Amino acid sequence: MFRLHPQLSKFVTTSVARRFSTVGKPIECFSAVAWKPETDFSKPAVSLEKIIVAPPAENEVRIRIDYSTLCGTDLQAAAGKDNEAHFPFVPGHESAGTVESIGPGVTTVKPGDKVIPCYQAQCFADDLSKDQCPRCRGYRKGKTNLCGKVRGFTGAGVMRAGGVRFQGAEGQQELHHFMGISCFSQYTVIHEESAGKIRDDSPLSKAPLLACALPTGFGAVMNTAKVEAGSIVAVFGLGTVGLSIIEACKRVGATRIIAIDTNPEKFERALAWGATDTVNPKEHDGPIQDIIIKMTNGGVDYSFEATGSVDVMRAALECAHIGWGKSVVVGVAAGGAEISTRPFQLVTGRTWTGTAFGGFRGREGVAQLMDDYMDGKFDIDPYITHNVPLRDINEAFRLLRAGESLRTIIWMHEDPPHIGAVPA
Repeated sequence: MFRLHPQLSKFVTTSVARRFSTVGKPIECFSAVAWKPETDFSKPAVSLEKIIVAPPAENEVRIRIDYSTLCGTDLQAAAGKDNEAHFPFVPGHESAGTVESIGPGVTTVKPGDKVIPCYQAQCFADDLSKDQCPRCRGYRKGKTNLCGKVRGFTGAGVMRAGGVRFQGAEGQQELHHFMGISCFSQYTVIHEESAGKIRDDSPLSKAPLLACALPTGFGAVMNTAKVEAGSIVAVFGLGTVGLSIIEACKRVGATRIIAIDTNPEKFERALAWGATDTVNPKEHDGPIQDIIIKMTNGGVDYSFEATGSVDVMRAALECAHIGWGKSVVVGVAAGGAEISTRPFQLVTGRTWTGTAFGGFRGREGVAQLMDDYMDGKFDIDPYITHNVPLRDINEAFRLLRAGESLRTIIWMHEDPPHIGAVPA
């Protein structure tokens, strides 16, 4: 085994400590804050504030967030349509950064490590009993990727060790966490179970897309649906997740990929990603599921819903082929929304299921996906359409709401080389 010379090891440790002279101290930094639900899209979704980020408590990790990006879930949260958005809160859940400091008991990461904060946590402990973690029985048997170790705390916007780690810089009220991540702050504190360590040569400016969007789409196809070569599929919604579903379907050998959206400006991109057909429901009379059934002589083998609309979820199920068609709910609906269909749709052999983080286990998943990216198995660049500095974060909200962007990289500490659209 390779070991550092003692003097070099001391130098490395000292260098990391010098780099993060904030260890053990509160950090004042800039952060986006959602103070109240904002449904008027002509107004800023969040405000930029100075906040104080406390040191990590037991089994917690404080991270310097270098790059973030925006997801449709963040739009819903800022509008008060997400049950995990406890106002006021620090939003954001797709990011990458560097470990600044660790709390007592942390063993899987150290200061200086590059990490992707994972909203889908993963516990590496071997001593959990059924009473401590009711979900662990199914998790260990491979039945689910949903680790329940910190779920009750992240859903409530607090930390397991108690309270929150964010406070307004002027002695203002405490600020809640969001999805256990809160990466629209220059520094954040997360549970160790959410610290996904990635290789040292990882490009942090691209890594945020592995925090949610691409794993969700790729995994929906490969882990949840398990699409086979020769399949006919339908993809509803052509944002970043929808396009990643198309890419994965093409990769596994689907022969017909029908891309569906009400915005025809998205079709050119969908075809470039691998779609064979495009359909705009607004251009047809009658339910879109009937149109797809007619196009495919009975329905598709697999359908994927990536819009968050419960009406679209129903349409995606009902265009699946009778007897064997499988429909995967990928999009996140507004809090409290309910889905429905006629029982006949399921009694006749269709399968209706869902996926979270594409079935990937959090920390293991992001590490493997980064390895795959570095090995050239897929590309991230085409999904990045814009760059903005943190001070312009509301422009990222506007672009996504308007359907003008896929992923906008938010530079948390500096200005990007090109602000706005990525040069062709």
